Amino acid sequence: MAGCVTRVELSVSCQSLLDRDLGSRSDPLCVLLQDVGAGQWAELDRTERIKNCQNPEFCKKLLVDYHFEKVQKLKFGVYDIDNKSFDLNDDDYLGGIECTLGQVVSSKVFTRPLELKQGKPAGKGTITISAEEIKDTRVVHLEIEAQNLDKKDFLGKSDPFLEFYKQSDVGTWQLVYRSEVIKNNLNPCWRKFSVPLQTFCGGDLNKPVKVQCADHDSDGSHDLIGTFETTLTQLQAAGDGSPVEFECIHPEKKQKKKSYKNSGIIRIKSCKIETEYSFLDYVMGGCQINFTVGVDFTGSNGDPRSPDSLHYISPDGINEYLIAIWSVGSVVQDYDTDKLFPAFGFGAQVPPDWQVSHEFALNFNPSNPYCQGIQGIVDAYRQILPQIRLYGPTNFSPIINHVARFAAHSAQQGTASQYFILLIITDGEITDLDQTRQAIVNASKLPMSIIIVGVGDADFKAMEFLDGDSGVLKSLTGEPAARDIVQFVPFRQFKNAPREALSQMVLAEVPKQLVTYYKKQGWPPVKPPEIKKM
Repeated sequence: MAGCVTRVELSVSCQSLLDRDLGSRSDPLCVLLQDVGAGQWAELDRTERIKNCQNPEFCKKLLVDYHFEKVQKLKFGVYDIDNKSFDLNDDDYLGGIECTLGQVVSSKVFTRPLELKQGKPAGKGTITISAEEIKDTRVVHLEIEAQNLDKKDFLGKSDPFLEFYKQSDVGTWQLVYRSEVIKNNLNPCWRKFSVPLQTFCGGDLNKPVKVQCADHDSDGSHDLIGTFETTLTQLQAAGDGSPVEFECIHPEKKQKKKSYKNSGIIRIKSCKIETEYSFLDYVMGGCQINFTVGVDFTGSNGDPRSPDSLHYISPDGINEYLIAIWSVGSVVQDYDTDKLFPAFGFGAQVPPDWQVSHEFALNFNPSNPYCQGIQGIVDAYRQILPQIRLYGPTNFSPIINHVARFAAHSAQQGTASQYFILLIITDGEITDLDQTRQAIVNASKLPMSIIIVGVGDADFKAMEFLDGDSGVLKSLTGEPAARDIVQFVPFRQFKNAPREALSQMVLAEVPKQLVTYYKKQGWPPVKPPEIKKM
């Protein structure tokens, strides 16, 4: 599997975008979607939003895994963003294109006219995409400040920001990083930042890098303060209290004035290069993925003997619960060597005393709740259905806390050896929302991810809230999640899609969640990959 995947980085710029804002220019952002089958598109990545700009050059690169053996249909959509919500449905569409990743990869530079819909051009707007394969997993970390910058604003000082450009193979300059703006300050100190080494200089430490310092204007007409050229080798001399300094030169001022010295000093306080590991590095380096299933057996699912119940097993032997277990489990099981999966139910009255339980083993063996393979989970589910009474309430927190205890135990070892995925399949009527929020916030500090598949036609607002895509999930006391660990998918979107479409959508976030956790901890793979020489 690892052999045929390469990561590709896409740089995006646009020209002549439509103006959708009254009195100012549009504030564009570009989103990248991939076709996952049956007319469904899944978001892969998105750029930053650039204010007041008809010809944006996006700084954030879009990352996509390139599978040579698949036709990967992509959709690029450009939106005018006028609010803070993550959802793009309430933003103006400025146009988009559909193409394949193969078309982009095989062209040096891929330019197409933007369309509002098929055959309807978006004014004169165009999009340009260039692709680069990521072969180098090192990252450069920089800390930069400036002194005595030129004053550019009539009523204030300057609002400086930095832009870094690398020289492309054809000699043009390509934007690789844009800093935040520091308001009204001629001696700014910018936030520490990181850029993949390949993005920054193509992995070549002696390749020219151009640094520009400019004064930010809200209408998009930024004024150049000054510029200089360097290489990563020169920048690397910074660190341990001895910064590297560069004069910031404004070319026109230098030509006009003989006495001109510079427009300020840019100081590189530190420059470090470190290796970034990928999901495959961790998995191939010995990280086990432990898969646990939690099944909702509450009364709102309906009587399993009735054909309109979500737990009713049809004559061909399936229902939505079973399809979800098969779809997700069949992908995850490849990463688990012992193929023993703990499986639990919640929200039912169980024999012999018919008490309601919120974490009972599907095989009725609490001391050994493991099922042999995905087939073992399916068999246990079929056997237990006639033996329990569907009841309530619908409490998620006990099963989340159950898996979190194992994840916490594993985290104490201080190595990237075990990661936990909990799949909860539910009809969405949650009772203990506040306790579940707290359980997720606690779990976000542990090596685990939670996947929720919603079956049936209920309103899944609570599940979408837990997903945290529209903002950081917080506990009742206001504590934010350390990272986003929940992925919610409503099954109804995939009813007629091929089975792999559900698993692709459900598991899309897991690799990123795993890498983010180990990166935060500073843990390399148990067996790190050998660095390939470029």
